[in-house]
Amino acid sequence: MPKDAHMQSPLLDDLLGLTGAAIAPAEEVLATATERVRDAVSENGKVSAAQLEAHQTAAHALAWLATYVEALRQMQGWAERLSAEGRFGEMEALIHQIAFGEYLWQIYGGIPMSQGEIARLQDMFLTQDDQRVLMSDAVMTLTGSGNTPAARARLVALMQDNAGHATFGATGLDDELEMIREQFRRYAEDKVAPHAHEWHLKDELIPMEIIEELAEMGVFGLTIPEEFGGLSMSKASMVVVSEELSRGYIGVGSLGTRSEIAAELILAGGTDDQKEHWLPKIAAAEVLPTAVFTEPNTGSDLGSLRTRATREGDDYTVTGNKTWITHAARASVMTLLARTDPASTDHRGLSMFLAEKTPGTDDDPFPTPGMTGGEIEVLGYRGMKEYELGFDGFKVPAENLLGGVEGQGFKQLMKTFEAARIQTAARAVGVAQNALEVGLQYAQDRKQFGKPLIAFPRVAGKLAMMAVEIMVARQLTYFSAWEKDHDRRCDLEAGMAKLLGARVAWAAADNALQIHGGNGFALEYQISRILCDARILNIFEGAAEIQAQVIARRLLG
Repeated sequence: MPKDAHMQSPLLDDLLGLTGAAIAPAEEVLATATERVRDAVSENGKVSAAQLEAHQTAAHALAWLATYVEALRQMQGWAERLSAEGRFGEMEALIHQIAFGEYLWQIYGGIPMSQGEIARLQDMFLTQDDQRVLMSDAVMTLTGSGNTPAARARLVALMQDNAGHATFGATGLDDELEMIREQFRRYAEDKVAPHAHEWHLKDELIPMEIIEELAEMGVFGLTIPEEFGGLSMSKASMVVVSEELSRGYIGVGSLGTRSEIAAELILAGGTDDQKEHWLPKIAAAEVLPTAVFTEPNTGSDLGSLRTRATREGDDYTVTGNKTWITHAARASVMTLLARTDPASTDHRGLSMFLAEKTPGTDDDPFPTPGMTGGEIEVLGYRGMKEYELGFDGFKVPAENLLGGVEGQGFKQLMKTFEAARIQTAARAVGVAQNALEVGLQYAQDRKQFGKPLIAFPRVAGKLAMMAVEIMVARQLTYFSAWEKDHDRRCDLEAGMAKLLGARVAWAAADNALQIHGGNGFALEYQISRILCDARILNIFEGAAEIQAQVIARRLLG
């Protein structure tokens, strides 16, 4: 650690040694909790769905506990890498110690799953004796001295000196990824941020000019292999691009999401002909995909989908209704999930289609025969708009059945969830960073009682905790992308990154609005939009409760 890195820290000189030593007790508590919850939800040696539902609070608490432990591991890895490179300065040290001090305390005292739900160790059947492992010297030192008013005040002072940078504290990325960050940060600041609030207030679609420029920058083919017209870049690069564009406006940061999902579906499950036909078009934004999965009465229960696709000669005829379809009017191809086996009642009868449609106009948003649609008015996340769709006699050529085999749709979709949730976590980090910067600027500019708001400890404390939790969520997101890039299964890590990132984004937006006071409640201030945009992150790509359930099942399986 550089000589001045711990000057303001009340901790021992060896901060990394201290935080490293605190991880083992947290891991031991997690191992005990996993064993206790598994015993509670198992019947005849196997996890019982009925018991898992009966003990849902315990299972979801376990998911959050595991997320916190993994977050601490990744923060430790981040700090050690920076230290080895000589880049672990005072700001990074403060972020690190505050993160450990706060998260270890929450592990012991209660982790917020939402505003009114606290996950406590006793909810996972741990006794006081079980919890005594957390009374190690390292944990006690960090919980006592890690997250203090003095540490938060010093961090905010350093953040003010650092204002204007893309992040607060070194991210730990390599030079190439930082160059990508800088490129897209400049684009977002020049082309997106000045107009985002107007697009939101007028409920306007993001201009096609933005889509065309992003296409030229390679956003829609970022991770598509070069042989299919893409850039063959890493998921980590996708994370950086999504974060910076979402920092400008979540709608722009989300433009690539449907292209990412469609490309993943085709790469993993498409025929050679489908790959050669569709992937170059997606990479060049010659076609704009939209994901058409959700139905009015199913939500996250995709296995209960009722939309039917019936084979009639060389075509399938689609009948049914879909909802919460993003960017549907403009899209030219739908990744459409429908039931091809009418006798089935679960996911095994579902198939995925690459269903072409004619892009609509303002006057005629859905001109394609066999389909209708209507806009859903929403609080935020407005730049692509949300729609309900109806299909009645809609035709899809049989050759557009993904993979050419019926009944594979659900399995094909599951393979996309890792990348989609990593990307959503990145969007959450970008929204949170935007909230922090807007809140910081207002706290510096706004004077009350003869001094700027940032001079008041509770305002400064809010900003400090935003910076700390954003870095925690960022490192967890980077780790999940790194695992994906190395062909390792990462549904667990991606789920954790999305779960934590969404909560961090909402907390950052809410606290930044609180700093604005009454002005934050006024539509003219952009923090009102950021709050609305942040709220969706806990719902789409798997609601927080569903995400916790998925994580718990993986931990207990």
